[in-house]
Amino acid sequence: MQGVQGTYNDKVVRQFAVMTVVWGIVGMTVGVLIAAQLYWPALNFDLPWLSYGRLRPLHTNAVIFAFGGSALFATSLHVVQRTCHVRLLSDKLAAFVFWGWQAVILAAAITLPLGLTQGKEYAELEWPIDILIAVVWVSYAVLFFGTIAKRKVKHIYVANWFYGSFIIAVALLHIVNNISIPVGLAKSYPVYSGAVDAMVQWWYGHNAVGFFLTAGFLGMMYYFVPKQAGRPVYSYRLSIVHFWALIAVYMWAGPHHLHYTALPDWAQSLGMVFSLILLAPSWGGALNGIMTLSGVWHKLRTDPILKFLIVAISFYMIATFEGPMMSIKTVNSLSHYTDWTVGHVHAGALGWVAMISVGSIYALLPKLLGREQMYSVKLIDTHFWMHTLGVVFYIASMWIAGVMQGLMWRATNDDGTLTYSFVESLNATYPYYLIRLGGGLLVLAGMGLMAWNTWKTFAQARDNVPQAILPPDISEARA
Repeated sequence: MQGVQGTYNDKVVRQFAVMTVVWGIVGMTVGVLIAAQLYWPALNFDLPWLSYGRLRPLHTNAVIFAFGGSALFATSLHVVQRTCHVRLLSDKLAAFVFWGWQAVILAAAITLPLGLTQGKEYAELEWPIDILIAVVWVSYAVLFFGTIAKRKVKHIYVANWFYGSFIIAVALLHIVNNISIPVGLAKSYPVYSGAVDAMVQWWYGHNAVGFFLTAGFLGMMYYFVPKQAGRPVYSYRLSIVHFWALIAVYMWAGPHHLHYTALPDWAQSLGMVFSLILLAPSWGGALNGIMTLSGVWHKLRTDPILKFLIVAISFYMIATFEGPMMSIKTVNSLSHYTDWTVGHVHAGALGWVAMISVGSIYALLPKLLGREQMYSVKLIDTHFWMHTLGVVFYIASMWIAGVMQGLMWRATNDDGTLTYSFVESLNATYPYYLIRLGGGLLVLAGMGLMAWNTWKTFAQARDNVPQAILPPDISEARA
């Protein structure tokens, strides 16, 4: 492999890795601001572009597509080269994918605060930006699959299966859901209407979770967990079963977002049943990742990167148990429209997606810079505990608030009138918003530590500091 090493295109991987950290801080800063606005509404300063309704889609797009997307680009382009033993198909195409994606993010950062939106969850961006996304994404697909096509090894490692399915599915979802009729540069109308529009939107919305926020990050799990643990994946056969079961079932689960709506009852029930079936492949794959540590569990004591990766899988198990449970109609009647849903989403986003991304970036960055470790292992460990505590505060406060809201909203008096007004339920929720804000601040501060650690690692690589005189915590960790 040493001879192949110099032939890889690591520049685009480094670029996306750095932007993962940058956009993580930006997206989470907006998240902290809107969390603070729920506790102190005056923080919108009476400015329309700082209102909650405009900043919230900016937050979701920044965290999912800018932070999460950059992590997926970085790791997939790193993994496909290493596992195929070839350089990326085209350096120019790789550069276009990087700069094209940054242009998409910049366009989102400008248009969403201005209120230019389609008003569709995770698909708010207007049609000119949607076209740019499609062009960049197809270029990414050509780059990824073109690299696999010219591989020097016959076998296609399972991580590439997950990355490949995520690329194909997201292209299909994005293009179909965003078919619209433009009526100007900044306005369009979807070709779908009514219940059909809702059905197509949540086919897209849930599968954006299923493929963008699950399949792609499972590709990270299947590469970086065995790599960091120094062990082969626990069961390669199970990883293939996991792949086919997951992608066969996930596409059908979207209607569970539309319980008790105008959607036909059979479609709602179908979404619920497939959501429950999803529990099996989700937990099977997660256990495959965790059991990869068989025989090397002791490494968790000294390797904070491994802690990030394994705790990420634990949060994946929490989120993929909770999702199917919330899809059951009787549970959904309590949970829907409450902050329980917010807690569930962030168990997946901050617990699974962010932690597997952060762990993977920590694992690959030093290798790209010719280092053995990041600048400070202790800072990685501190980041791990800050992030974990932040996520626990966040999701626990939202779980409690959500169940309380659901119970208050359905409580009735003997004469059938509502026991509590909406304002009373809001007043009861108020303290939990402060706890949620505290959790978010912890997570954001952890990302600040990561940025500092990344900066110092690049500085050492630039100055070509020998490994032997790195800060004491690194030599201690190696010993």
